Amino acid sequence: MTLATPTHTTDEVLEQIDKARRNGPLKDIVIPACPALLTRLQQAMAEPEPDLNEVARIATADVAMSATLLVSANTPRFAAGQPVQTLGQAMNRLGLTEAALVMTRFLTQRAIRVTTPQLTRYWERAAKRAAAMGFLAEKLPGVSADMAYTYGLFCHVGLPVMAQSLPGYRGTLVEAEARVDRSFVATENANHRTDHAVVGALVARVWRLAPAVIAAIRLHHDLDTLGESGVEAEVNTLVALGLVAQYLVDRHEEGPPDVDWRQHGEGALSWLHLGPDEMALWEEELQDVLNQVGV
Repeated sequence: MTLATPTHTTDEVLEQIDKARRNGPLKDIVIPACPALLTRLQQAMAEPEPDLNEVARIATADVAMSATLLVSANTPRFAAGQPVQTLGQAMNRLGLTEAALVMTRFLTQRAIRVTTPQLTRYWERAAKRAAAMGFLAEKLPGVSADMAYTYGLFCHVGLPVMAQSLPGYRGTLVEAEARVDRSFVATENANHRTDHAVVGALVARVWRLAPAVIAAIRLHHDLDTLGESGVEAEVNTLVALGLVAQYLVDRHEEGPPDVDWRQHGEGALSWLHLGPDEMALWEEELQDVLNQVGV
C-alpha cells in the first residue's frame, strides 16, 4: 500500500501511521530509539510548571550536552557582559525554553546519525529551519515557539531514517533530485511504497512528539491541503510557517526557492496573513540568528 493518499485530520494521520506500521510498508523501517534523556526532558517540560532542577539534572547527565549549552549561551545572540562559565549560568542566560530546545537538538542529532553523502548538511539545515521557525513563531500571535522549533527540527527527519533502513534509498535520493516529471515524494513512493513525510511522522509518533507536529510532518508535502477546513488550524499554521522558514533559509544561503515555495508560497503567506513589508523586515532580523546556528 502506497502512503501517498492525502489525509487530513490529526486523528486520521495518527490512525494511518499506526495501521501502516502494523501491516504496511512502514513495518520494515527501523526507527532509532528516542534517547532516555530526551524522554525525561519531554516529561519535565510537559508539566504546567517544569521542574528546573530536573531539567538541570538532565543537562548535567551528559558532558557534551552541557558543553553545547555553554557554547550556545556565549553566542552573540545571548551574550551579555562576561562570558558564562558554568552550566547554571548558561541555563539562566538561555532561559528554560531555549535551553530545552538546545538539548532537544543535541540529543536528536546524536540519536539519528547521517552518513549518506547526499545528506551531508542535513542537520545544519534542520537547525537553521528550526531556528527560523522559532524566531517567526515569536512574531505571530497564538503560535507556540517550542512547537514550531520542534516541527522545524523534525520536518525532514524521514530522510536519514529511510537512508539507514531501506536498500537503494541513496540512489532514490539522486533520482528524486534529478527528475522533473514528478515530485520528490512521488519518486520515493514509486521506489519504496512510502516517503520521508510518512516516515518522519512515524519517527515523531514513536518519539511521542505533539500530535499537531506529527500531522504537520505528514502533510508538509501534501500542500494542496494547506488551508483546508478539514486540517486543524494549528497544523496548517505549522506547515505554512515551515514553508516561509525554508524560503528564508534558502535566501540566507543565496539559493533558489524550492518547488514547494514556488507553487504554494503565496498560499502560505495568505494563511499566515503576512505581507511583503513584514517578510522583508523579518528576513533582515533573522540573518543574525541564522549566522549563529552551528552544527
